[in-house]
Amino acid sequence: MAWSATQYSLFEDERTRAVRDLLAAVPPRPVRHATDLGCGPGNSTEVLLQRCPDAQVTALDSDKDMIDKARDRKRLHIPRVRCEIADISDWSAPEPQDLILANASLQWVPDHGSLYPHLVRQLSEGGSLAVQTPDNLDEPAHRQLRDIASRGPWAEKFAGFQLPPRHNAAFYYDLLSPLCARVDVWRTTYHHPLAGGAEAVVEWFKGSALRPYLAQLDAEDQQSFLQMYLQAMQQDYPAATDGKVLLPFPRLFVIATR
Repeated sequence: MAWSATQYSLFEDERTRAVRDLLAAVPPRPVRHATDLGCGPGNSTEVLLQRCPDAQVTALDSDKDMIDKARDRKRLHIPRVRCEIADISDWSAPEPQDLILANASLQWVPDHGSLYPHLVRQLSEGGSLAVQTPDNLDEPAHRQLRDIASRGPWAEKFAGFQLPPRHNAAFYYDLLSPLCARVDVWRTTYHHPLAGGAEAVVEWFKGSALRPYLAQLDAEDQQSFLQMYLQAMQQDYPAATDGKVLLPFPRLFVIATR
């Protein structure tokens, strides 16, 4: 599945808010080595640099377009930042990490029962794994995706189609607490006002949740799918009094400190 850094970045301010909140809650300590797993276009890496101004930072993403966008980001043009193409699922740190950040990336990686303990083992003593993942599969935007995929003329193309499973707060606490000195888990729902009505909701998810669905379809079916999705969003996300659409977006946060 290919990504579009330009599409993802249309709502960069809104998407970056969660990583600011996540890193603000990381226990303070000196950070020499830090990694941003699934750095996307580099917005999260910028926040990581602000949080850890003296660290050697590595920004990783499996998508070339995302890494190219991160490499073009002016604030990342310093010797202490390396931007590399890598797959999170088989990544291992070259040296113990004082901070590992994963902002809205691990939901695309399967087998969290093995992945999260592996990431914790890459930490130095006292280091932290800071993760934020969307927790919105029960929101109308996702329910409609599943419904449209199952009832459209393309239903056979989605036979056996599955995204990696997501888990609740208790799963991560029980998984990580035996391995860590402290595990902090919380959930926040952001309400993003988007100008442009339901079309803006579609544009938002074209940068994320829609991509694996559209990847199953040819160009003609993609347009039909998007039209059905827009009609559903018009019903589920009515305009507020100022004409904007308020998009509720729940996110799950985990900070595991070794």
